[in-house]
Amino acid sequence: MFLPAVFSVLMLTENLHAQEIKARVDLNTSQVSSSDYDYLQELRTLIEEYVNNNRWTEDTFQEDERIEVDIRITLVNADNNANFEANLIIQSFRPIYNTLTKTPLLIINDSNWRFNYPRNRSITRDDFQYDDIASVIDFYMYVVLAYDYDSFSELGGTPHLRSAENIVNVAQSSPGAAGWTSVGTRRNRNGLITQLTNPNYSGFRVAMYKYHRLGLDQFTINTDRARQNIIESFELLEETRRQTTERYLFDLMFSAKHREFTAAFMDAELSERLEAYNLLVQLDNSHISEYEKLQ
Repeated sequence: MFLPAVFSVLMLTENLHAQEIKARVDLNTSQVSSSDYDYLQELRTLIEEYVNNNRWTEDTFQEDERIEVDIRITLVNADNNANFEANLIIQSFRPIYNTLTKTPLLIINDSNWRFNYPRNRSITRDDFQYDDIASVIDFYMYVVLAYDYDSFSELGGTPHLRSAENIVNVAQSSPGAAGWTSVGTRRNRNGLITQLTNPNYSGFRVAMYKYHRLGLDQFTINTDRARQNIIESFELLEETRRQTTERYLFDLMFSAKHREFTAAFMDAELSERLEAYNLLVQLDNSHISEYEKLQ
């Protein structure tokens, strides 16, 4: 992972072997409540320990550098064979340097997760073998890592996107695996990784770096320059949007970031606020009422 020098020094001190991800899992079973499923809360603990105890990269992290991830699972249907349908929400956060604040990197809602979970089932990680629980969790953890690494260096998340892409390829060759197909909706796991690995969307990923590392991280050091870098990230997003057809990545970003984008310019000069406003309303017409605060 590319980190500023001060963080690289810290990483050479104690706690070199901290895991990369610090996950919190919430499991809602109210829609499938039954005495047959009194063991389901074990799934929450199982997934939380699975994510937190696995090593996902070859890099070293200090405890306070671990990527915070919220995993919210809502079970929406079940049958007598312990087959479940679930809604999965993944949210990851990144610290803003020189502050005590963190910023959301990714909020994604996956409503097409199906898996079998009988009592006492375990989860085994294997990137080359499909598993209806592990493969979904693994896929999103690699995406989380890719977003985080991209925010620290240009296209730094590429190795993790390759790992996620491999999971998609394995899943697509597995009969009955739900949520991985390239047929129909493109707003699924396949659509997500297809866009993230498409060179036409590399500008989106570079904008993530420019916005976070050169914008937010520099805000308390040189606010004017940080805002200019954020404007440049918006311009890069607009250029990428004009050259591409799918908006899934953009919608995910603006869902997570629209209030933060506005807040970054609330105290700016009017000309700069209007420059940000004009770019934002071109990019994201679903949150215009939020951006109008800049006028």
